[in-house]
Amino acid sequence: MIEQLQRLPGVGPKTAQRLALHILSRSEAEVEALAAALMEAKKQVGACKVCFHLSAEPVCEICQNPNRDRSTICVVKDSRDVIALEKTREYRGQYHVLGGVISPMDGIGPEQINVQPLVRRVTDGNNQEVILAIDPSVEGETTALYIAGLLKPFTRVTQIAFGLPMGGDLEYADEVTLARALEGRRELS
Repeated sequence: MIEQLQRLPGVGPKTAQRLALHILSRSEAEVEALAAALMEAKKQVGACKVCFHLSAEPVCEICQNPNRDRSTICVVKDSRDVIALEKTREYRGQYHVLGGVISPMDGIGPEQINVQPLVRRVTDGNNQEVILAIDPSVEGETTALYIAGLLKPFTRVTQIAFGLPMGGDLEYADEVTLARALEGRRELS
C-alpha cells in the first residue's frame, strides 16, 4: 500500500507511510467507502466534450453555464490550471484544456494534445479573444507560439503576464522572470 501511495504526486515515503497507517486505523466501512469513491470517480469522470476539462457529465458545468462569456477562451495545459484560475474568481470566460504541451524530447507533438479542437472552436464560433495561460517553460512557450500562429488569422491572441509573485524580492528573482515582469508592466491608475 505504501508503494502505491508513493506513486501519487507530492507523496513521499514518509507521507505514504502516514497515509497507509491512517487508512489501516480506520474502520472497514470507512476504507470501503474510500475505495468505492476512488473507483466511482475513475469510472464517472472524463473529459468535457467541449473544453476537455474534467467532468462527470458529457459537458462540464463551466461550458453549460449561460452566464460565462462565450467570446473569450482561456487555453491551459490541464485541469489543475482551470481550478487555479477559477479560484481567483476573476475570469468569466470559457476554457480549453490542451492535455499537455508540445515537447519533442518526450515525443509529444501538436497532434498529441487538443490543438485541433481549439482551432475548430475558434473558427466555428463567435470568438473575440484567446488567452494563452500556459506555464512559462520552454515547452510551454513552444506550445503558446504554435497556437498563436494558428489562431492569429481568426481572433485576437493574448498571453497572461508573468513576473514576480506577491511578497517576492527582486534580488532573488532570475533574469528571465525580471525581464518578463518588465515586459508585462502596466500603468497605475
